[in-house]
Formats: sequence, C-alpha cells, structure tokens
Amino acid sequence: MVADLAIYTVVHQPRRLKLPAQPIPRGASAEDIARCLFDERMNERYFRKVAQYSYYPATRMFLDLVQQGMKLSIGFSLSFVRQAAAWDPTLLDLFRELVAHENVELIGVEPYHSFLFLLDLPAFITRMLEMAQELETIFGKRPVVTDTTEMCMSAPLYNALDAAGFRGAVMDGRPWVMDWRESTHLYRYGEDPEPFALPIQEKKRRARTRRLAAGEAEREGQPPFLLTRHLELSDDVGYRFSNRGWSGYPLFADTYADWLAHTWGDLLLLGWDFETFGEHHRRDSGIFDFMRALPGELTKRGVTTYTASELIERHRQNAYHLPLPIYPTTWAGSGGMEFFLGNEAQQHILQLMGHVYGMAKLTDNPELIDLALWLSQSDNLHLIQWYGRSGPEAEVSAYFTPSEWWSLGPNRVIHEQKQVYLNALRAIEPYLPARLQRQVEAGKVARSREREQKYEEAFAATIKAPSRSRSRSATL
Repeated sequence: MVADLAIYTVVHQPRRLKLPAQPIPRGASAEDIARCLFDERMNERYFRKVAQYSYYPATRMFLDLVQQGMKLSIGFSLSFVRQAAAWDPTLLDLFRELVAHENVELIGVEPYHSFLFLLDLPAFITRMLEMAQELETIFGKRPVVTDTTEMCMSAPLYNALDAAGFRGAVMDGRPWVMDWRESTHLYRYGEDPEPFALPIQEKKRRARTRRLAAGEAEREGQPPFLLTRHLELSDDVGYRFSNRGWSGYPLFADTYADWLAHTWGDLLLLGWDFETFGEHHRRDSGIFDFMRALPGELTKRGVTTYTASELIERHRQNAYHLPLPIYPTTWAGSGGMEFFLGNEAQQHILQLMGHVYGMAKLTDNPELIDLALWLSQSDNLHLIQWYGRSGPEAEVSAYFTPSEWWSLGPNRVIHEQKQVYLNALRAIEPYLPARLQRQVEAGKVARSREREQKYEEAFAATIKAPSRSRSRSATL
C-alpha cells in the first residue's frame, strides 16, 4: 500500500498569436516584429480572467495547506512569470510567498513551454540551465527536479536532462511506455541494467550502499530519477471531478484518500494543471473544499505528503530501470505526440516553427532567436488539435482556443496561423549576416558616390567663380 505521496502542479500561460496575421514592415525592429506577431491585449485579458478565478484563490488555498503541513511541488513556465511581472506583480509576490515556504519545492519547467527539444537539443540543454538560474533569481530556490513541456519524456530528452545535471524529472505514467510496470515506483533510464555484476562493480555497489545507509550524500553525476505521474488518480481530479456523468461523481476527500492509500506500490505522484482549481473546475464544483479536506483524510489513512526531491531521496535505493521510447510521451491527450502532430495543419506549423527558428539562429541575433522560441510554444499546436477531428481530445483543444479566433472559421484560423510564421520568416530575412553585409557594402558605395558627387559639384563651383570674377574685371 502507498504511504508516500507527492503533489505536483504547474502554472503556465501561453503568449497567443495575433490572428488574422498582421503584415510586418520590411526592416522592422525585433520589438516591432513582436507587436505584429503576438496579441498582448488578448493575453492580458485571459491572464486576468484566470487570475481572478484560479490563481489568487488557489494560491491562497495552497498557502493555507502548506502552513498546515502539506508538502507541495510547483512549477512555473517563464511565459507565465513574464506575464505576471508585467500585469500583476501582486500575484507574482503571492506565488513567491508560497514557494518560499519550507514545505514547497520549486520544479523547473521548460521556459516558454516550447518544443525546442524537437528543434535543437543542445540549445534545449542551455535553455534549461538558464531557466534554473532565472527561477532561482525570481523565487530564491534553484530547481533540481524538472518538468519538460507538457510532461514530455523520451530517451533523447532524458539524456539531455542528464547532461544538464538535473537530479530528477517528472513524466506521465502512460501504459504504452510503462508496459507491465506500475507508476508507483521510482525509476531511472540511464545505463541499461547489466545481466550480472563484475566483482569490482559489486564491491562499488556495496560500498555505495553502506555510504547511503550511513546518511552520506550520493556523489554528483548520477543519472536523473524519474517520477511517473499516476494517470488515473490524477485525472480523477484534473479532468473528471466536475463531470456529472462520471461514475465517481461526486468525489469526496475521504473516498479519494481511500483510493490513494489502497493503491499498490512504493509511492504516488499526482500531477495537475494549476488551473484545475477554479478555472477547469469552478469554485461551485466543490474543488476547493475537496482540497482543503484532503490532507486530513490522508493523515487518517497513514499517507504522508513529500516534495518531489524528498520522494526521490526516500526511494532512490530502490529505483528500477525504465526503458524510454525515442518518441516522447506526454500527459496531453492519449499520451503521444499525435496530440500535437496528429493532423496536417499541426505538422505544417511544426515545420514552420523549425524554419523560423533556423532562420533566427542564422542571424545570431538574441532578440530574434527569443521571438523564434516564443513561436515554438507547444500551445500553438495544442490550440489546433481539433482541426479535422472530433471527440474528447478535440473538445479539450477547442476549449482552449481563443474565442476571438472562431469568428474566422476553422479553415481561416489555420491559414492565418501559418501566415504568422511566414510573415515572421520574411521579417527575419533582412537580419541575415550576408544580407546585412551587402546592405553595408551598398551603403558604403552609395555614400562614396554621394561624396564624389558633392566633390564634383564643389569643384565645378570653384571653377565657375573665378570666371565670373574675370568677367567683372573686364567690364570695369
């Protein structure tokens, strides 16, 4: 039976595109290009709406819960943090207060919630390290456990996080990845397990076990641990809580605590979108009362909450090998990248993301590269998952699609979104080094010709002036 529980929640807001696509003047600055690409008025409106219904009440709720002893792990995209800093510093301070509590662990999230790891894995490593540094500056804690975009995980992603030095990562415990394994254990990918241990390896293993038993810190450089989110128990709250057609409705804290306590395994990771509380499930659904009652019910059943790092520390000696796929698993939809790349429009947009990013990299201009990273946000694929589809996943995607876009009609939404990327490509072209060099050379030639023309005009003037003088003398 499970006695160790970690609760993880992630806070993110996308930077939505401006549709219909706005033409970008030739030679526009990076700042002007951004104004043409992103609809900041819409972004602010959505931010303030979610802040009212979710961010403020849910943060205050979690503050009360951690002060009462509950442990919480929380992640923030820098996409959210930048919006909060611009539009609601008071809210950001409230989140700082929550993160500062000793019972809260800060989880590192891909900065813009982007798909950079599909475009440039070395750059992804750099960005994740920069993210850890920036979050430490903002919140005063440095994340050592990370969540990639949409909880994506694969063998290449794991190796990138290993290279970045993260202690652990969260991922979704999808059956197609876990196979016969349960998500209620701690895992590692790292090196494949050996069929037998050589004598020297066995001696090292035993020495390491003795050190850990004595409480000594494990040496640096170990591959990351994997905490796999329990799919069903997480979605019981994240998606099904207010569904009146669900067999478990209405869900009460004592019932849910029973389910958790009677789950077989070593540990449990529950993972929720922060907007679960107040936005996806409104206050009148009872979601806040449910969460406030949950810690007490867990205590009655002998279930203790820990942060993600604490859970790793408690179970690291019993970590199992988990084979990871080359193609990422995710907590979105049915758990595969087809949620983001399952229709022709999404595939086209991903290609355009790659073209814009590649073009920006060629310029070596940090501002343009940053714009390309904003354009690679996973949300831009999430918001068009519905195209040519039907069913629950398409409904979820349509729910998040800005209401302002629907007046364009489905086909034009796709057309205008593609046009945003094409406009960005054309706006970046003048910044390519070869073009800049030609412009510089052309400018030098133009300036040289201008100087020559002025010299010729001045010389002609000096010749004419004496002749006029001589003419006046002859007349006299």
